[in-house]
Amino acid sequence: MTLTRCLLLSARQPSRRWLVSKSLTYNISNNCGRCSSVSSGIRSLSSYPPHEVVEMPALSPTMEMGTISSWKVEEGGSFGPGDVLAEIETDKATMDFEAQDEGILARILHPGMEEIPVGTPIGIVVEEESDVSAFANYQVVVAAVAVAEEEVTTIAAPAAVQRQVGVEHVLSPAARHISQSKGLDATGLAGTGKGGRVTKGDLLQALASGVSMPTLSQTPTTTATTTTIPVPVQAAHTAVAAAVVPVKAVPVEMIMTEGSFEDVPNNNMRKVIAKRLTESKSTVPHFYTTVQIPLDEVLKLRKTFPVKISVNDVIVRAAALALRDVPEVNQSEDNIDVSIAVATPGGLITPIVPNTHTLGLHQISTKITDLATRARENKLKPEEYQGGTFCISNLGMFGITEFSAVINPPQAAILAVGGGIPTIVPSKDQKNKPQLQTLMTARLSADRSVVDEPTASLFLQIFRRYLTNPELLLL
Repeated sequence: MTLTRCLLLSARQPSRRWLVSKSLTYNISNNCGRCSSVSSGIRSLSSYPPHEVVEMPALSPTMEMGTISSWKVEEGGSFGPGDVLAEIETDKATMDFEAQDEGILARILHPGMEEIPVGTPIGIVVEEESDVSAFANYQVVVAAVAVAEEEVTTIAAPAAVQRQVGVEHVLSPAARHISQSKGLDATGLAGTGKGGRVTKGDLLQALASGVSMPTLSQTPTTTATTTTIPVPVQAAHTAVAAAVVPVKAVPVEMIMTEGSFEDVPNNNMRKVIAKRLTESKSTVPHFYTTVQIPLDEVLKLRKTFPVKISVNDVIVRAAALALRDVPEVNQSEDNIDVSIAVATPGGLITPIVPNTHTLGLHQISTKITDLATRARENKLKPEEYQGGTFCISNLGMFGITEFSAVINPPQAAILAVGGGIPTIVPSKDQKNKPQLQTLMTARLSADRSVVDEPTASLFLQIFRRYLTNPELLLL
């Protein structure tokens, strides 16, 4: 049963409360008994005062694990609508987990800084302050919840989950977490997920139905059959004696290094970046084209603007117009959405400037400044950094003159821009005197399966023309 259908069923209930994160809402109604335990929701147990169990939500379509960076509300602390309960690292970024209703955080089940599967209880919320003390030693009890059928109008009890002997199925992260915590081997259950995958609901239903499952220590293992070939005893002794060569012990001096170190684990964002870029370099055939571009005309034009326009703003505008002129380099034929690489404390993120080719220099400058500021504060919405048709990475402000960037699939190319370097070049006039120019190196990394060398060269040629004639960017 999908989360949308759960919310439709819950909308018919008379009493409800909500916990939300940015761009996502999760039903935590106490009266929605028909909601599947697979969805991100809240469950109450009658053995305690009225409360709600907050689970790790799925804040992105691909999220299976999450890490609580920090809790913004302490145990026993109250919160109101719009207050941030915690910061959660997803596979995309760090996001605020907000409350839309008031309550009291009675207990924190996971302090943070460890990966937690989606659906794992992370906190307890109550309404009355007098109920907080009752949860001092609270332990999560997983209760079986009825799983609704796909049809909203017809709710029927599903058939009991059976164990299939000799057949192994893949477990979802939530189901694997529950089975391991109980010491059970659930790979033999008949899963209802995609490709026979055993979901959290399948496991909870099997536990409620009393389906027998072996413990992990009882899981049979396959041993290889060993064939023994008889060898004459005398021959064996002779062979062993011939094979044994006396080895003289050599003293080895132990080299001890002074100092200590701290093993700092990667956060979710860096893990995802490493995984995606490794896949990109392994599966995308990169090739590179490089051009040097004089920036003197751009620097002259900047001085005439009444507002501050950076060189990067001009580069973004020129790249967007070059993508319009050479659409084969753009990932989409319908729109031009340029992603700008921004360095944050948690890793690199690429916020998007939608319809970049339709914006003027001042609009681009304002948009990039706003996106970069909110990216460093972890305040971007998912739609502001997911997607994009082309990417620009500019390291010129760090003193880097040139570098090669890795393509971010499904984009077809990425432009790596270095800083401008004063360079003496031959003069083109009749005096034949050398001139001093500020040259910038731009390197295009392109997917050879989508873009060929002449197309990449044409893109850089047009990109260079816009920067050497920046008045064209004002049209």
